[in-house]
Amino acid sequence: MSIDCDLLIRNGTLYDGSGGPPFRGDLAVNGQTIAAIGPLTAVRGRVELDADGLAVAPGFINMLSWANRSLIEDGCSQSDIRQGVTLEVMGEGSSMGPLNPTMKRQLRERQGDIKYDIEWTTLGEYLEHLVRCGVSCNVASFVGATTVRIHEIGYTDRPPTPAELERMRQLVREAMAEGALGVASSLIYAPACYAGTDELIALCQVAAECDGLYISHLRSESNRLLEAADELIRIARETPIRSEIYHLKVAGRPNWPKLEPLIRKIEAARAEGLAITADMYNYAAAGTGLDAAMPPWVQEGGLEAWVQRLRDPAVRQRVKREMAAPADTWENFYVAAGSPERIVLAGFKSDRLKPLTGLTLAEVAARRGTSPEEAAMDLVAEDQGRVDAIYFIMSEDNVRRQLKLPWVSFGSDEGSFAPAGVFLLSNPHPRAYGNVARLLGRYVREEKLIPLEAAIHRLSALPAANLKLDRRGALKPGFFADIVVFDPAAIQDHATFAQPQQYATGVREVFVNGVRVLKDGEHTGAKPGQVVRGPGWRRPAAG
Repeated sequence: MSIDCDLLIRNGTLYDGSGGPPFRGDLAVNGQTIAAIGPLTAVRGRVELDADGLAVAPGFINMLSWANRSLIEDGCSQSDIRQGVTLEVMGEGSSMGPLNPTMKRQLRERQGDIKYDIEWTTLGEYLEHLVRCGVSCNVASFVGATTVRIHEIGYTDRPPTPAELERMRQLVREAMAEGALGVASSLIYAPACYAGTDELIALCQVAAECDGLYISHLRSESNRLLEAADELIRIARETPIRSEIYHLKVAGRPNWPKLEPLIRKIEAARAEGLAITADMYNYAAAGTGLDAAMPPWVQEGGLEAWVQRLRDPAVRQRVKREMAAPADTWENFYVAAGSPERIVLAGFKSDRLKPLTGLTLAEVAARRGTSPEEAAMDLVAEDQGRVDAIYFIMSEDNVRRQLKLPWVSFGSDEGSFAPAGVFLLSNPHPRAYGNVARLLGRYVREEKLIPLEAAIHRLSALPAANLKLDRRGALKPGFFADIVVFDPAAIQDHATFAQPQQYATGVREVFVNGVRVLKDGEHTGAKPGQVVRGPGWRRPAAG
């Protein structure tokens, strides 16, 4: 019998990523790419799979991944691979390059449970380092606006000089040539919040020259949400540049009614011709750090300066007062949560503090006989870090409304882990193990908020198009063979806030660049991941 292809998936229900109706058929793979789709009864494969009753779809794209460190520790990317994620898109405001010597030193000094050598300087070198070490998923990244700011200015609250801004623009230009997808900002955090709109426009102009994307954690997701959206729209219009809002949300109960005006604002900009999209995670709680509960001025100068200030009684009194008060000048997640009972401590660097993992800020304050504000300050100072935390600040009804928006894709805003080793020393947000499965199980199958073909489109072809990826995100001949085979009747998330480190189930097979990384629901150990580069990539000259 002659062999016609390396892999043949027979009898599957094919969702090609377009959002159109699925169709029954076969799919052949040769090497890294899809060779043919259709009735392939005469074709024979070296490996053949019967996908009768199963969905066959393009590999899913995690539009907001924090797997930059977890993949160094374990390249298998288990919690995402087991949900069908084949591409991790990193770089929310901060990217793993470009680095200068001071940044490298700080990166070493501030490492938590995951320890690693820094064998790269540029963003492109970092991505190549991941692939050289071995990763099961494909990897891509934005260049962080915060990163290039720190590279030239450090952690000071001031605008760049013209010479500094030109060097920042050159760093973006170099990152785009290395394959960065665009420029990313995270404007509620220090020192990112020190950047003015004109500074961001200057960086985005460089990315736009390379057809890159501007993607932003807005300057506010609460009291000044609509004004923050106006800033992104202004950048999109004046640059001009394709733009996306990271993890679309409305934070704090008093602000929840702002979702509809926000949607109207974005859709009006889209009707004007601006290419503005968004992504989201499928939970009503945010995961970040205790830095999101403290004013930016106390964090100026970086971690060491922040910790030093928190030892000053007069500073502590001012921080305590500002933490407890609603503010329009900075993003206060402490107030947005509504109560310290709704802030859960999720991760510490210090072994002495790790037993507090999973407790609320209110519980820790009660144990210590202090106020929640003082407990937060003490924890940051004792841990010498921002302390990971989960804030219950969103509305489930708003989550459901956002899920129906056709211009919204999906990102976990988390790393990709396994329930073993150093990963057990902290509690991730359950979205790390369940973001995609929760979408396809709870919201698609059970609540029927959107059809399955629409969800798959928004997990694959939509983000691939927004990122201008080459031959990714669809089941088409000639496209890379990133493929997920799953049971739509069984896919399910199991991670909870109390027990987050539980794999999702229902995904049977995953192929990355034509290589099988999940077989019958179990990881094969294969690491065929590649660097996926943006449209500005320039292949290095030979020699």
